[in-house]
Amino acid sequence: MLTVEAVQAMIQRAFPGGRVEVSDMTGTSDHFEVEVVSELFEGKSRIDQHKMIHAAVADHLGGAIHALKIKTRTP
Repeated sequence: MLTVEAVQAMIQRAFPGGRVEVSDMTGTSDHFEVEVVSELFEGKSRIDQHKMIHAAVADHLGGAIHALKIKTRTP
């Protein structure tokens, strides 16, 4: 089981200087909603942006993370 803080730390490491917000959607610590604002998304498609988020938490997708709702933006 992962905490909101653990998921946030994983994503924050992948997006230094970005703003990362994570919430537990169901209270079960396996369905998370993330919002990331980062300059690293500049010029990338929405799909590529989401792939970047998935890469940051890849070791836990399909295991400790059952669902991940993603919102991405540039500053």
